[in-house]
Amino acid sequence: MSFDLTKMDCHRISTLIVDDEPVARRLLREELENFEEIDVVGEASNGREALQQITALKPELVFLDLQMPVMSGFEVVRGLGGANLPVVVIVTAFDQHAIQAFEAGAVDYLLKPVGEDRLLKAVARAKALLHRPIDIANRVATIASVGTPEHPARSRKVVGRTGEDYILLDADEVLAFQAERELVWIITARRRLLATQTLRAIEGRLDGTEFQRVHRNAIVNVNHVRKLTALSSQRWYLTLSNSLQLVVSKRQAHKIRQILQW
Repeated sequence: MSFDLTKMDCHRISTLIVDDEPVARRLLREELENFEEIDVVGEASNGREALQQITALKPELVFLDLQMPVMSGFEVVRGLGGANLPVVVIVTAFDQHAIQAFEAGAVDYLLKPVGEDRLLKAVARAKALLHRPIDIANRVATIASVGTPEHPARSRKVVGRTGEDYILLDADEVLAFQAERELVWIITARRRLLATQTLRAIEGRLDGTEFQRVHRNAIVNVNHVRKLTALSSQRWYLTLSNSLQLVVSKRQAHKIRQILQW
């Protein structure tokens, strides 16, 4: 049986299958080959190979098993970075992990054995997301922040924009977030990127991490603070590891001193 999701669009979606079970990969490939819009460009048998294939092949869509030796599916997503991020569909035999990943941001999840109707819906959802890079990046960033008892999340992901590309960064790479009127900049050691969220939204997402609001216009990574200088009773400067100086409010300076145990 062949499914043509839309006869008006001849674009074929480059697709990677990631599963440590050869039989599972073969069955999924056979099902996907029934879709005229899907082009299976490769397979990966473990997480490390998946990251290599994603870098080399730049697939638009990845069917990703969560339970794999060496590197889990969640770890694969946390290993993604840069631009050209794929749409992720979770494939797993464990319902609790599938629901967790789906609620986090996966475009869909499939339980093994994969049914024909569910696969059709998953492909349709993936296709609808293809030309929305900001949504893809935010979904990947959210999945990457999910941890399991076996593989806890060590660092959250942050989405930044440069030109037409949306870049996935480890939160550890970020020195600060700085607002300039309606824009919010992500500051790393080497570059500045536009954030995709407001400063308030970023603060909420990074709550409980090493990030601290120091001013109404700035959030900093306290691990990159190198100096806190009092210029007056009301004015402080904070110096980051890249020598950038930011104004700190008096109230927030007190919090920073406590965090840094100064």
